[in-house]
Amino acid sequence: MSALGDGGEPLLDEDFLARCSRLALISRSVVRGKLRGERRSRRRGMSTEFADHRDYVPGDDLRHLDWNIYGRLDRLFLKLYEEERELPVTIFLDASESMSFGQVSKFDFARQVTAAVGYVALCGFDRVTVEPFPLGDDQVSLAGELRQVRGRKSSIRFFENLAKLKVAGTADLNQALRRGAMKHRAPGVSVILSDFLDPAGYEEGIKALAHRGSEIHAVQILSPEELEPSTYGDLKVIDSETGAEQEVTFGKYRLKTYRATVQNYCLRLQEFCRSRGICYQLSRSDTLIDDLLLKAMRTGGMWR
Repeated sequence: MSALGDGGEPLLDEDFLARCSRLALISRSVVRGKLRGERRSRRRGMSTEFADHRDYVPGDDLRHLDWNIYGRLDRLFLKLYEEERELPVTIFLDASESMSFGQVSKFDFARQVTAAVGYVALCGFDRVTVEPFPLGDDQVSLAGELRQVRGRKSSIRFFENLAKLKVAGTADLNQALRRGAMKHRAPGVSVILSDFLDPAGYEEGIKALAHRGSEIHAVQILSPEELEPSTYGDLKVIDSETGAEQEVTFGKYRLKTYRATVQNYCLRLQEFCRSRGICYQLSRSDTLIDDLLLKAMRTGGMWR
């Protein structure tokens, strides 16, 4: 099995997925999901203490089927236990036009990260929701397919739907995160994948998400061309989201100033996140996915 991209090329190869399947998401928050997962919450009760039944859905762990009920009713039910609960995992995926920038586009890299994080969660029988923003009218139904996904067997369909997402329009990061905070009230893990280059900022949206008690991981994705541009002279620059054009003279001195400005912007975002207990990662879009997912994010406390 591999995660296929929209051109048929794999988002993630089989070897990488096999390594992802051995990871487990870490959450310091209290887990109070309604469905049974493979994670122990801090609620009282033995993990073997029976709580309830629910209907079986494809992707559920067959080890927890109640065969006695099946013998009586010829229907499949899953046993629920008092202490074991699923972890809600929400991935906010920036799908604005600015994410298409870069020889290795920021959006393609962000989809790889989404696929990997989602797959780790699905292998742990956690509940995964991807919230792409902005959302065009032609992608509303597709976004619906990326909500409330559970079970490892759902991963192929999850990858297929993820590969169909396209960049479109102008993002409002604050609005997207505030809306997500209202929709996803249960504490869990929230992952924000964006370049964070919204003129309106990011502060209010992240604050709204943090107030819900979510454990937040912010991954800022920038292209090498944005971090270390090498082109200078008389240039015409075009805003990828609004289409606005402007002619500028960009000399070597301004190039140095630009690099310092970008570095300071990233440092401010990093400090904003860390002052609120939010895990922050800066990643170039040409980063090897192994280096971000299996090294940097593991060191950053995303998983073990």
